[in-house]
Amino acid sequence: MLFYLSQFMLSLVKDTAWQGAFSFLRLFSYITFRSAGAAVTALAMSWWLGPRMIAWLKKLKFGQDYVDRAEEIGALQSRIQSKRGTPIMGGLMIVLALDVTTFLWAQWNTLILLTMLTAVVLCGLGFIDDYAKITQQNSKGVQEFIKLWVQSALAIFAAFYLWLLPSTSLLISQVMVPFLKHPVATGAGGVVLGIILTSLTIVGSSNAVNLTDGLDGLAIGCTAIVSFVFLVLTYLAGNAKAAAYLQIPHVNGAGELTVFCAAMIGASLGFLSFNCHPAQVFMGDTGSLALGGVLGMIAVLIHQPLVMALAGGVFVAEAGSVLIQRGWFKYTRLKYGQGRRVFLMAPLHHHFEKLGWYESQVVTRFYIMCVLFAVLALSTLKIR
Repeated sequence: MLFYLSQFMLSLVKDTAWQGAFSFLRLFSYITFRSAGAAVTALAMSWWLGPRMIAWLKKLKFGQDYVDRAEEIGALQSRIQSKRGTPIMGGLMIVLALDVTTFLWAQWNTLILLTMLTAVVLCGLGFIDDYAKITQQNSKGVQEFIKLWVQSALAIFAAFYLWLLPSTSLLISQVMVPFLKHPVATGAGGVVLGIILTSLTIVGSSNAVNLTDGLDGLAIGCTAIVSFVFLVLTYLAGNAKAAAYLQIPHVNGAGELTVFCAAMIGASLGFLSFNCHPAQVFMGDTGSLALGGVLGMIAVLIHQPLVMALAGGVFVAEAGSVLIQRGWFKYTRLKYGQGRRVFLMAPLHHHFEKLGWYESQVVTRFYIMCVLFAVLALSTLKIR
């Protein structure tokens, strides 16, 4: 909105005595300036919303008083009890700050609207899930297959929409792989593979971040780090000269996603102020499903869906540990009559807690790993 307002003001004073006085408004045409403004705005808005949102959630008694899944198997009892009553649904604050800030600072195009739609839809799904957990007083919430159906429907809609739109059809019909210059699949086969890959990226990323959200500050801190990676990638993808030099896909309009990524960094850091140990509020599925889905969507929109697996290596490890644990448990139960485990507990962060690591140690070391994965993802810019 600020971009359009600045351009309107410049058009009014053009060739008048006021033109020089309003020349500073040209700054709003630069993505870097608007990205900086978005980051600061989202951070400030999160800090302002935080205490008010926490007080509101406490007043509604939207706290984590239900029986946690980890508690059901008698694990980590002392830590779980210390977090009882902490407000959840803090993701509302993140998504609100993110979308309002993007609305203010970004130019609105198809890529921005799809990303914002993803945030709103998955935030709504997470809100319903969190609300069900609170009102039903158990850890089940919305059934898993229903969540998967909603996530998949959103992802498939986005894939087909991008494919049918002439300006973005190549995002689906040509499949790009990190470290390679040229598409690995094109034509009809590329379309089928592209739709599948797009759906897996969005759905997988959404659930992976959701599984990572188990310790104070873990998921939101890693989200901020991964968002910085996409801040760089979206800016380069939207710049024709930089994309040509680096031999990466150029996507018209992707530069505006840089503003969105900057807003996500600001909103994440603002929320981390209240979510760091000991947490005053949890994002819940309301935030984790939305943030994960948004990261996956951005990866798709810059024509590099698989780079999400590199940048979000921590998220992949967390989701992978759950899949391995469940798969091995079911297999050994069928074969030996008793289920066996690969990890002491899944997701992976709980495994290290069971090994005796303090919560802050797990979070800090996962941050370090997330930074290393971020460097690996950025290396794809030159290693092609």
